[in-house]
Formats: sequence, structure tokens, C-alpha cells
Amino acid sequence: EQPIYTTRAHVFQIDPTTKKNWVPASKQAVTVSYFYDSTRNSYRIISVDGSKVIINSTITPNMTFTKTSQKFGQWADSRANTVFGLGFASEQQLAKFSEKFQEVKEAAKLARDKSQDKGETLSNHSQEESGRDTPSSNRASSINGTDDEKFLHVEPEEALLQTENEHLKSAIEQSNTSANKWETELQTLRENNARLVDALQESSANVESWKKQLGACKEESDTLREKIAELEAQCNEANQEKQRNAQLSVRVQELEAELHDKEQELENLRKQAEIIPQLMAECESITTKLQTAESRNKELEGRVDGLQLDIDDSQQKQVNMKGELKKFMDMLDGKIDELHEFRQGLSKLGVDN
Repeated sequence: EQPIYTTRAHVFQIDPTTKKNWVPASKQAVTVSYFYDSTRNSYRIISVDGSKVIINSTITPNMTFTKTSQKFGQWADSRANTVFGLGFASEQQLAKFSEKFQEVKEAAKLARDKSQDKGETLSNHSQEESGRDTPSSNRASSINGTDDEKFLHVEPEEALLQTENEHLKSAIEQSNTSANKWETELQTLRENNARLVDALQESSANVESWKKQLGACKEESDTLREKIAELEAQCNEANQEKQRNAQLSVRVQELEAELHDKEQELENLRKQAEIIPQLMAECESITTKLQTAESRNKELEGRVDGLQLDIDDSQQKQVNMKGELKKFMDMLDGKIDELHEFRQGLSKLGVDN
């Protein structure tokens, strides 16, 4: 057998007495695997917890895997006369296991159909051979057959069932050997449960006193919180006063520095006031000089205006002279041209003579 898919889950079996409640078959999540037996052409779901086989279920085409919740699924095994349940850690693991169950179920159906076709073919072939080779008296005995012949004519499915029954018997024997162990553990669990019930009752009795103590502690806590809030408010006010005092100290220092600067300025002004009469005399002399300079400036401005008029007249005269000079130059050019022509005429006359 070869494993084709493996996962982990909590294994449960239906209670054989009530057929309603689930009984845990493992204390924790165990390995659950799909196995394929190539010699028998069969598929099984097997799970082992330690040395105990808790699932040995051969998958048949009639089986159905049902999701009863988001993380729990189950299937019924008529051969084992029980219902198996698996609790997974996530929805993805449950969905993967369900898909694999459907695939294996389809494969088991195909394997059954092939085995049936093969069995029918072998049976027909053996009947034909016996019909041809044996007389009619022996044909009846071959139909009834001996034990060996009956074993040879057994269907492959029945042989598979016999093998599976042997495996199941061995598994049942192993489970019976561990039944006493489970009963001892169950008794221990019952004793522990009784102890837990006593402890629970005792804790329930102490809950009331704890509630009263908790109420008193809450009242004291509320009172302390109010006092803490008041102290925090007072601390905030004290911190604000400290900040104001620090700001006032800084302001006083700034005012003292400004006062020192003002006193220095006042001393400088006093020194400057002592030289004010001298400055006034200098100012008067400067004013007299300024008046004299202004009168001279006015005279110079009058002269500048006269000179400007003279300049304008001279510029006008220069313009006029330029015009007359241009006319004279034009006349001179004309005379020069005439003399040039006259010279050329004289030159021609001299050449002719």
C-alpha cells in the first residue's frame, strides 16, 4: 500500500449505544491518510494513534462524505458498523479532504467495474471450456464443484472482503487489548471530574466574597482616582505658577537691561546738551553763509541764463553761417566745374592749333 494523501485531524466515532453522541477516538490531532493497495486495487482511509488503529475504512462507491460544519465532516462505514468523524483545524483542510474522498470514491467505482467485467469474462470463458471438454454427467458436478473449485470461482470482491475481515479482526483484537486501559483512564477521568466539581463548588462559594472585596477595592480605587485627579490639577496649577514666575523673572531682567540702556542714552543726551550753544552759534554762522551762497547762486543763475541766451544766439548764428557756407560751397563747386570745362576747352584749342 502506498499513501496518496495525508493530513491531520481529530478522530471521532459515533456512540454505538445512542448513535447520536460523538466519542473521541484520539486525544489529539493524529495523521489520517488515504492508502492505495495496488495488489487488491482498493482504497482505504487509515489512522493510527500510537500502536492503536483507530480508522481502517475501505472506501466503496456507495460511501458519502458529508460536511456537517465548517471544520467537521463524517462518513458511514457499513462494514465497520460505525460512523467516523474528523475535526480539522481549518476549512481548507476539510475541503481538501472532501475533494480527495470524492476522487478516491470515483477511482474505487472504476476499479469495481473493471473487476466485475474481468470476473464475468473469466466465468464465461471457464463455462465454455467446461462445456466443450467435459461430458454432461460431469458438468453438474463442476457446477456444484469441490471446495477448491468454489474458492477459484469466488468473486474478486468477496476475496477482498475476506481479506479486509481478517484485517478488521486483528484490529478488533488490538482494540480489545487496549479496552481495559481506556476503562482505567475513564475511571481516572471520572475521579478528576468529581474533584473538579468539588473545586468548582468551593470556588463558587468564594466568588461572592471575592465580589464584595472587588466592590470595596473599586470604591477605594475610585476615591484614590479622584484624589489623584485633584493632586494632578493642583500640580498643574503649581507648574503654571512656576512658568508664570519664570516668565516674570525674564521680563524683569529685560526691563532692567532696557532701563540701563535708557540711563546711558540720557547721559549721552546730557553731554550733548552741554555743546548745544556752541552748535547753535555754528548753526547761525552756517545759516549766514548759506544765505550768502544762495544770493550768489541767484546771481550765477542770472548769469547762466544770460550765457544760455548768448549760446542760443551763437548756435542760431552758427546755423545761419552753415547755411550760407553751404550756399557758397555750392556756388564754388559750380565755378570750379565751369573752370574745369573752360580748361578742357582751352586744352582742345591748344591741341587743334
